Amino acid sequence: MKTENKKSKAPEPYLIFEDELSMVNEAAAGIHATKFFDLTSMFHLKKEQLADLFHISLKSLMRYKEAKQKLNPAQSEQVLKLMALHNKGIIVFGDDESFHRWLEKPSYGLGNVKPVKMMNTTGGIDLIIAELKRIEWGDLA
Repeated sequence: MKTENKKSKAPEPYLIFEDELSMVNEAAAGIHATKFFDLTSMFHLKKEQLADLFHISLKSLMRYKEAKQKLNPAQSEQVLKLMALHNKGIIVFGDDESFHRWLEKPSYGLGNVKPVKMMNTTGGIDLIIAELKRIEWGDLA
């Protein structure tokens, strides 16, 4: 008897891309500024805190949202990677609360830096996702 291999699904509507190329293509096209504001509830951050992660003023982001403008490719990539990070965190930790607690604690695999402090660059986000993968596979050394 064959058993189905079911993948864990992250909460909708935040998607995880099948591959890096798909994410890069979507970021290059730009995503709507409203997606930035979705991150505030996902990461339990104030809009101002999140704007600081993006090195842009909240006023500018509000203007983009009101004008229904798209973010530039770099900002779009950061938003998409943060969404993927959130999904991976939920998959690894099983729930939102546990994942957010982990984000606020120094991580040995990240040089004893709090993961939340590394979310301001796409490189930092990549390192956090790599650490989550190591945790998922039990590679904590």
